[in-house]
Amino acid sequence: MALRDCILKQDEHITAEWKYKLPFFYFKGKMLCYLWIHKKYRQPYIGIVEGNRIAHPDLLQEKRARMKILLIAPERDLPVEKIGQILRAALALY
Repeated sequence: MALRDCILKQDEHITAEWKYKLPFFYFKGKMLCYLWIHKKYRQPYIGIVEGNRIAHPDLLQEKRARMKILLIAPERDLPVEKIGQILRAALALY
């Protein structure tokens, strides 16, 4: 719930919806990011839809063409500032 709130408070135009059985977040009707669990690392992550256009050392491309992910360590406090920084960079692309 805290991760959802962290994403939603970045901008008043961000909305949460379910798509492809995943919690997605939209900015003005366009896909911004989603939440899921990484199968290999068994950690939650934020998938940034336009991640390939953002240069940040903590974003992982892996085999994705368009998206990058930010792994979230569940045993640690949320990296609120880092999440905000990445989401602000993503919002600037729309």
